[in-house]
Amino acid sequence: MVYLYIFVMVLVTYLIRMIPLTLVRGKIENRYLKSFLYYVPYTCLTAMTFPAILYATESVLSALAGVITAVILAFYNKSLVTVAAFACAAVFVAEQFLAMI
Repeated sequence: MVYLYIFVMVLVTYLIRMIPLTLVRGKIENRYLKSFLYYVPYTCLTAMTFPAILYATESVLSALAGVITAVILAFYNKSLVTVAAFACAAVFVAEQFLAMI
């Protein structure tokens, strides 16, 4: 039964990647479609990552503190290491504060 599951997953993955290659032969000229396809990877990554961020800590409130800190620092073009370090620090401080309450 496990082999059937693996075969179905392989088939679905293969079809998802091969159908666009076989149906679309020429270059995509529509600027709206090109814009849509450009942002699909970012959207999928966000959709997979954001829920994990919210439930990776003891409390959703501490996770939100980390997310807000990260977004603010990223908005001001800080480096990835700085954003990650300050987001972790914000989560740590929020967890300590919530533990005292």
